[in-house]
Amino acid sequence: MLAGGFDRPDAAAGEAAANRFGYCERPMPTESPAATPPTSPAAAASAPGAALAARGPSRQVLVLVAHPQMELSRANRGLMNAAARLPPAGEAGAVVRVRDLYALYPDYVIDVDRERAALLEADLVVWQHPIHWYGPTPLLKLWMDDVLGFGWAYGPGGTALQGKDLWVVLTTGGPEPSYQPDGYNRYPFDTFLPPYEQTAALCGMRFLPPLVIHGAHRLSVNDIEARAEAYAQRLRAYPGWPELTNTSTTERRVPNVPSDARRAGVVEIPAFPRTTAGPEATTPARG
Repeated sequence: MLAGGFDRPDAAAGEAAANRFGYCERPMPTESPAATPPTSPAAAASAPGAALAARGPSRQVLVLVAHPQMELSRANRGLMNAAARLPPAGEAGAVVRVRDLYALYPDYVIDVDRERAALLEADLVVWQHPIHWYGPTPLLKLWMDDVLGFGWAYGPGGTALQGKDLWVVLTTGGPEPSYQPDGYNRYPFDTFLPPYEQTAALCGMRFLPPLVIHGAHRLSVNDIEARAEAYAQRLRAYPGWPELTNTSTTERRVPNVPSDARRAGVVEIPAFPRTTAGPEATTPARG
């Protein structure tokens, strides 16, 4: 069910985390590499708001799944498949598109124009992945680095994603009690969420209450199926989620990133004298 939160030893900290992140326990799915956004990359890049303005009443949900070993997954695969099975939506619900990043980019060479075009079509962007070392999986991190570029997603002129929603759907191997001060992960799970929240803020997106599923590999088949079905229906119901009814998107303040925060063009690298490496080196190392 929605809402709730993690049991925490410190009640005040737990209440603050629940107010800030509003955890929910439930999950999502994949797109064929052949499926492409209807808006061309060139047109989308030149008019970030054009695709949104031209759409009808149905909301667009883009689910980006990033599991490096989907063939071994139980929870993420179940969520992804349930989302992918949703029928084409009419007036009754959102249009849900699923993209399996590891299937699309096994060589880690990301088509930035294509990914940006898909983002421009979406009202809700979902990042679904297992937690790897307390953060995103490698390909999703590379996707963030390549796709969410300075001057496009953030910084001066970087307004392409402003007004959209971001929902992270995460699974962990460790059970919920492991994310407590006396557990082997040492910290409440909300400690690891600020990078996601700040990424949304920098891009002018609304960060929605995350969906976190702990101990995913311990779940029964029936439990996975129930969560997957609930996840798919939740995606289809967007934006009619109870917790979004009274949430305003107009008061969001986008952080001001100065134009010189990133270097533009070619960066000159100072030339340093070379020394011979290894046991035959004649020039002493100087740190």
